[in-house]
Amino acid sequence: MFVRNWMTIKPVTVTEDVPVLEAGEIMRKNGFARLPVVRDGRLVGIVTEMDIMRVSPSPATTLSVFEMNYLLSKLTVKDVMTKNPKTIAPEATLEEAAVLMRDYKIGALPVVEGGKLVGIITESDIFDAFIILMGLREAGSRITLEVEDRVGVLAEITHLIKERGINIVTIATFTPQKEGDHGQLVLRLDTEDPAALVEDFAAHGFRVLHVARR
Repeated sequence: MFVRNWMTIKPVTVTEDVPVLEAGEIMRKNGFARLPVVRDGRLVGIVTEMDIMRVSPSPATTLSVFEMNYLLSKLTVKDVMTKNPKTIAPEATLEEAAVLMRDYKIGALPVVEGGKLVGIITESDIFDAFIILMGLREAGSRITLEVEDRVGVLAEITHLIKERGINIVTIATFTPQKEGDHGQLVLRLDTEDPAALVEDFAAHGFRVLHVARR
């Protein structure tokens, strides 16, 4: 799954000279939390709701409404934006995007190709992809197994599923976080009655941790 397939193409942008109040209004009207800042189509920064909140006067200020609006009207996006933000290429994987967002504690990545801004991918896009990848909106069953880290274990499990004539929708593996722990295998299966298969797993030594039906 690649960034190109999940990003928002041609995102709404602003230039550096746009007033902060105008940028905030664009975000408010469109339900955005951030806006890429461009100069001749090239990314130079990103401005967020939080950036604008930081420069907005506190309710405890002694300034009048007129004075506050006057001061804010003098601020432009260039004054509050994050310069040279983290970016990602459209051919990068969603996993790479997720790691960047997590490591740098950011909610979105501008997507840049050939020096030009071509899109933006957000944490919501990653969540949507995860939901689809895991088949969470599909009818069927979800079975979580405890598995050993050994050659052939996945083949054994899929063979049992095949013998029952059940189609596999998705498979996800989770490696152990501590040494000595077992991993987990999450199966989304195209069946609403996995009882017999669950018995097969148990009979072949696989510990069934969880079963859910949708």
